[in-house]
Amino acid sequence: MTLALVLVAVAAAAWYVQEQRGPGAGSSAAAQARRLRSPLVRLADLAGIETARGRQADQWAVGAAGEKRTAARLRPLIRDGWTVLHDRALPTGRANLDHLLISRAGVVVVGDTKVRSARYPVTAQNGRLMYGNRDVTSWLRGLHHETRTVAKTLSCPAIPVVFLEGPLIPAGQLVVEGIRIVPAEQALTVLRSIARRHRARGEHPGRRAAALFPAYRRT
Repeated sequence: MTLALVLVAVAAAAWYVQEQRGPGAGSSAAAQARRLRSPLVRLADLAGIETARGRQADQWAVGAAGEKRTAARLRPLIRDGWTVLHDRALPTGRANLDHLLISRAGVVVVGDTKVRSARYPVTAQNGRLMYGNRDVTSWLRGLHHETRTVAKTLSCPAIPVVFLEGPLIPAGQLVVEGIRIVPAEQALTVLRSIARRHRARGEHPGRRAAALFPAYRRT
């Protein structure tokens, strides 16, 4: 067997094994990275050849790793009696929830992890979210939709929060279009503060959330 065929076989075997991994924080993003990094792309990587699919796979992998780090930061909430769900599917459409968090008292938070380079700061200017000199308010578009869907599905208010990893936020925290943007390392402190300052109404939604928002499977 030639060296090229051996490399293809190794790449294919690695791709198959990774595809069998189960759900969890960042699992759908990691799965997308694996799908993009097909055996041929892996072979190109081994040969030192950069490809567009390889670059896309790297971006998805970075996002998956960021979601996992956020999940690790949020793990103490479980001991506090929170319902903590990661990478969950919405009832309709193809979008997913990075983090669905419900306090012991029933306060619902929809969390979204964003990972970007630390090269530029993130600021708010005239109601717009800026990454350096670039308007990135579009980062919030998906979270608006996810929060509305969660609120409608659970029949209770939901609070959106972006956990930002990488860029500095000179103001410490931001609120743009009603969405709070906080450094990822402050996620635990921010969520506990939100739970103290808000009051839930009606039945505790944590009892229904896991069934209504199952583990996400990208198709």
